[in-house]
Amino acid sequence: MSDKKVIRLRRARRTRLKLRDLEAVRLCVHRSSQHMYAQVISADGAKVLASASTLDSELRAGSTSNIEAAKKVGQLVAERAKAAGVTQVAFDRSGFKYHGRVKALADAAREGGLEF
Repeated sequence: MSDKKVIRLRRARRTRLKLRDLEAVRLCVHRSSQHMYAQVISADGAKVLASASTLDSELRAGSTSNIEAAKKVGQLVAERAKAAGVTQVAFDRSGFKYHGRVKALADAAREGGLEF
C-alpha cells in the first residue's frame, strides 16, 4: 500500500474508535476516483441500515465522479435512512478530507433530514 493510503486508513481508524465510544449510528463515506459510496451503519457496526452509491441505477446516468453526483448520493442515503427510522448519525469520512465531494455529500445529507 502507498504511504498516502496508509495515512488515510490510520486517520479513519482513529475516528472510528472515537465513534465506537459514542455508540452512535454512523454515516460512513467512501470516495474512489470514479464513484461515491455512503452507508448508514448501526451503532454496534454489525448491520447496514441504509446505503446509496453512484452505482445505483437511478444515479448511474451522467458523470459519477463529480460534486453533483455526490449531492445526489447524499440526498438518496438521507431518504433511505429516514425510511429506516434513522435521523441522528455521526459522520465518518473514512479519513478523507472534508471538502469537495465528501463535503457535498454531507451537506446534501443534512438537507435531506439527517442530523450530525
